[in-house]
Amino acid sequence: MKCPYCTGTDSRVIDSRDSGDGIRRRRECASCERRFTSYEYIQMRTVMVIKQDERREEFQPEKLYASMVKACAKRPLPVGSIEKAVKEIEASVWDSGRAYINSEAIGEMVMEKLRNLDRVAYIRYASVYRDFRDIESFKAEIEALLESREADDAVHPDQIRMLVDDRLSSSGTGRRSRRGRERAGRR
Repeated sequence: MKCPYCTGTDSRVIDSRDSGDGIRRRRECASCERRFTSYEYIQMRTVMVIKQDERREEFQPEKLYASMVKACAKRPLPVGSIEKAVKEIEASVWDSGRAYINSEAIGEMVMEKLRNLDRVAYIRYASVYRDFRDIESFKAEIEALLESREADDAVHPDQIRMLVDDRLSSSGTGRRSRRGRERAGRR
């Protein structure tokens, strides 16, 4: 284990704790005497991803996380939602029991998670993943997304919408402050 401060290789373990899916170890470097934390995870087997050009590489959850963060950039998502989605996809890949998995299968899992998480992030990811060749195919994907939204609205008609209703935003009438309402009442 290399020290992140001085790159010394001699360290001693001060404390070890179970962190759910691995072990958290608190270490002290013998050279610089600074402390750092390491995490150890058990990896039972390796899953290889078959890319579109038939190359094979080891499944890397970090790459999955990075691609989802790019798609969700500047989106109002709940804290930890991306991490949770990555963990669920990673669990699906490991639980499949296969030694090889196609990158298309992983991409479809990501798109399904993003479709349920944030529609704008879904479109961002789909535009890169599906590599739309023309505007018509991109338009068809957006229309399919809108149809699924309408179907969701039909299934849950009495659910309160989180976004502003189109009628309110286009009419130009917004909410007034309390002082504005009081002034209007005096006239």
